[in-house]
Amino acid sequence: MQKIAILGSTGSIGTNALRVVSNFPDRFRVTVLSTNSNIELLLDQVRRFQPKAVSIVDRHKIGQFKKRCNINLKVYEGAQGLCEVLKDIEIDTLVVGIVGSSALLPILTALERVKKIALANKEALVMAGSIIMKRAAQNKVEILPVDSEHSAIFQCLNVKHIEDIKKIYLTGSGGPLLNTAKSRFKDISVNEAINHPKWNMGKKISVDSATMMNKGLEVIEAHWLFGVAVERIEVLIHPQAIVHSMVEFIDGSVLAQLGFCDMKLPIQYALTYPKRLDSDVRRVDFSRVKNISFHKPDFGKFPCIEIAYEVAHKGGTYPSVLNAANEVAVAEFLDNQIKFIDIPKVIKKVLGLHKGIRNPGLEDILEADRWARRKTRELLGF
Repeated sequence: MQKIAILGSTGSIGTNALRVVSNFPDRFRVTVLSTNSNIELLLDQVRRFQPKAVSIVDRHKIGQFKKRCNINLKVYEGAQGLCEVLKDIEIDTLVVGIVGSSALLPILTALERVKKIALANKEALVMAGSIIMKRAAQNKVEILPVDSEHSAIFQCLNVKHIEDIKKIYLTGSGGPLLNTAKSRFKDISVNEAINHPKWNMGKKISVDSATMMNKGLEVIEAHWLFGVAVERIEVLIHPQAIVHSMVEFIDGSVLAQLGFCDMKLPIQYALTYPKRLDSDVRRVDFSRVKNISFHKPDFGKFPCIEIAYEVAHKGGTYPSVLNAANEVAVAEFLDNQIKFIDIPKVIKKVLGLHKGIRNPGLEDILEADRWARRKTRELLGF
């Protein structure tokens, strides 16, 4: 019986994780749930799964939650509550379903406590991949990817020697703006940017998909997860979203993982690994698949991918700056304060002003994050 904590239980990853858990009541026991502010859904989840504790980031919601919750449990408050609950409550597996840099410190905390992390957060590895992977190895904690692309790569890799890998292909559907003319980008609305054709995701990651920054972040994430050099990781646009990623080996063999677009599949694999169990995920009917195509991304139309590659090669504190500038710019776009085309522009400007540290410690990374957020807001006039 695995004791499961889910950070971001009211988001897309969290709700899907709970669907998986509910299918295997003899295998999983939910001990911790967390939300930023959606206490309505959290209350429903608490009644159903009866965890030992919850963490609520938005302190304004704490009083309302306590008044309405009639189950005896511990309530942790604020951003620091995400770390405190992981220290206090016994956990075997942590599902990280929260987006952004807010996942970094909880992950580092969990690495001292848990056996396995099912990771659906790109940003923490982008910021501090070296630190996270080193601590995971030291503490013998398995980090299993939940992103569909990285789960696909993980499922294709069964090699003892990294030199057997020639190339990793990270596939992506191309997002909501793949077939939109670049001349229209200056007028793209928030609703257009978050209207993903294949996946139902949160707003931030949906915008990252529209700019294709998500593919750039995934390149850096794959570099740390699998120990493969950045120049051996290639992004391919695959509009049908059936092939979730591929690995090419030095002998010319290519392994690919295929499946229906349903996040329950990679979540379940991460939770049950190394076993595979039956699931209710829809199957691909290959007799109805008439076309599977791939092409290289247009860096001119989607400059965020190229920016991320440049940052990946620089390393040091540059990835932390990239992530922070992107988070701020996306938040301002979602708040209708800047245009869609301003996102890559301001990120590039902030990176150009940064004086990087080659081998940063955790505090260097966190300071780079703070600096980049201030500088991005300054350049945007806020």
